[in-house]
Amino acid sequence: MDKNGETYGGMDAVRRLRRLDACAVSDALDKLGLKGVISGVPRQSGEGRIAGRVITVKLGVGRPPSGPARHLGAMAVELAGPADIIVIEQHANPEAGSWGGLLSLGASVRGVAGVISEGPVRDIDEARALHFPVFARTLTAKTARGRIVELGTVVPISFEGHTVHPCDYVLADSSAVIFIAAADIDRVLDAAEAIAAKEEAMANALRAGESIGAVMGANYEHMLRD
Repeated sequence: MDKNGETYGGMDAVRRLRRLDACAVSDALDKLGLKGVISGVPRQSGEGRIAGRVITVKLGVGRPPSGPARHLGAMAVELAGPADIIVIEQHANPEAGSWGGLLSLGASVRGVAGVISEGPVRDIDEARALHFPVFARTLTAKTARGRIVELGTVVPISFEGHTVHPCDYVLADSSAVIFIAAADIDRVLDAAEAIAAKEEAMANALRAGESIGAVMGANYEHMLRD
């Protein structure tokens, strides 16, 4: 991270990823034999897709790391910038809030691209008023206090069973949340951009009057093999 909280490097990859949708990236992962697509995590606030580098937060039960007391998620907000998305592991308590209104405000002020939480989030009306993107399966009013603690920030986490590392990449839209390992980002982007270009050519052919049967023939069915 630099002093403004932005990740070093990777900005070109973030810009490229933000031009793609989840379906094109999912197809690219299929083509390359990679995993990372998480379905059923809806956008609870904000608009459009988000994409960026991952800053991880691990929540659960137990003892927090030694040092000054901090509210969970605060360190991630301080580290994050416009290229970053905060991704939260929390499967220890199905009702404890993993993210809240003041955190949304703090992240919004810093221009953070968004938050994706495995556990429930609270104060969602505040995030909606800020137009701050939050993706989570469920909502809650219950506080984390006395229920869960922050076990680590910028550490490997498990999100719905998928291992996510700091500085991996993530894209989220209405179709899915998709994680991409940093080591795979270039080949995934190349494959996804090629798929998106083929589909745009097909769309242009339909607009020009070609039949859908001709456009979506064998070439479409076999597109991921090429």
